[in-house]
Amino acid sequence: MCSAFPDADLIPAPRIPGLPGIRCKMRKSGTPPAPGEREKMSARCEQRSIVPRCNLDPSRAVSTRAPPHKRKGRRRTIAALAICALVSATPASARTLRVCADPNNLPFSNERGEGFENRIVALLGEELGASVEYTWWAQRRGFLRNTLKAGLCDLVPGLPKELEGVRTTAPYYRSTYVFVTRSDGPRVTSFDDPVLRDLTIGVQLVGDDGWNTPPAHALSRRGVIDNVRGYSLYGDYREPNPPARIIAAVAEREVDAAVAWGPLAGYFATRQKTPLQITPVQPQADAKLPMAWDIAMAVRPHDAALQQEIDAALGRRRADVDAILAGYGVPRVERALPRTDAAP
Repeated sequence: MCSAFPDADLIPAPRIPGLPGIRCKMRKSGTPPAPGEREKMSARCEQRSIVPRCNLDPSRAVSTRAPPHKRKGRRRTIAALAICALVSATPASARTLRVCADPNNLPFSNERGEGFENRIVALLGEELGASVEYTWWAQRRGFLRNTLKAGLCDLVPGLPKELEGVRTTAPYYRSTYVFVTRSDGPRVTSFDDPVLRDLTIGVQLVGDDGWNTPPAHALSRRGVIDNVRGYSLYGDYREPNPPARIIAAVAEREVDAAVAWGPLAGYFATRQKTPLQITPVQPQADAKLPMAWDIAMAVRPHDAALQQEIDAALGRRRADVDAILAGYGVPRVERALPRTDAAP
């Protein structure tokens, strides 16, 4: 409130704890203004944005108690100001959880935060009291070298527990390769199923040089080669979710069956016009080639403290993590028990 009159005393009103500054109240003294002068001077004061000066002399202070019918409105104003002050005085989260992920790789992650890894990372941010900041990088060869190991981030979700060169958390799910077939076709469960020799089979290949995934090796070992079609795990990055092409190929009858990583197949199989079925590969290893993997998150080798924090947070939100994975159709398997073939 500004002083519209040169002969007005401005006295300090009671200060609200936590609120900066002093709110002033005008008290008339001396000769009262001529009729209409108060309104004119108030208008000029408003136009000139005059800032009132407060009289801080305690000897000149007077009671600022409002009449009873005005106290309720004043209390509301004071309460609103106090809330605003508390909100503005609350510091923003000082901690940032820096995460590296692929911006075009559903169901795992994308730049719109629609993947299940995005949602699990959001849970971790809540648990750690940190805001999440992403560095987006296509998850291809050199991904870790150019992101986590280059210091662009502190955490990468969705990596094998056994991965070397990083420190990994406890696994938060275990999944497997699966056979994908049309619902009106044969259900395949094993690489030893004779029907595989009569089907056109899609397999995932890594990179432009066609490096083989474990299922491709398993089929090759059995002489199932001529009827196999390769689909790049990277795909055409100009298209949304390029690895999903292998699942669409089954629905569109380009191939009769496919062997694909479980989370990818579980998510996209339900999004095809043609009904598809998925069946986990058995057994979980073929000639020492694993078909099932424990999936964890990775930090740099020296970040033991962060790894322990992530482990604890994942443990506290175990039920929420499980619900997210189920919602995305991620097929999960238990770790296979070791075989005991020795004679008693």
